Amino acid sequence: MRLHGTAHRLTIFIDETDQYRHRPLYSEIVHRAHEKGLAGASVFRGVEGFGASSRIHTTRLLSLSEDLPLAIVIVDDEQRITDFLADLDDLAIEGLVTVEPVEVYRYEGRP
Repeated sequence: MRLHGTAHRLTIFIDETDQYRHRPLYSEIVHRAHEKGLAGASVFRGVEGFGASSRIHTTRLLSLSEDLPLAIVIVDDEQRITDFLADLDDLAIEGLVTVEPVEVYRYEGRP
């Protein structure tokens, strides 16, 4: 069965080595999203990228990087995303955060 609707996508762009209280920042964000009951969260590791520092991070063999770009993606309804953003204020995220409206198609298997 296919379900269709609208939602909002929160994307948080950070570096792999970013920390919060000696824990990976991406892990802290995912666990907070889970605790708040959001629909889901995924962390995607980039193979190459740069941000405000203009320093390129890459997985290429000659420049092995342990500080690759990450994107944390969370999709839920607009109000839940807005509320969750307020919960992230104490993390002092140094990165880019975007929120966009999206159309959601959810496929469910047989009962």
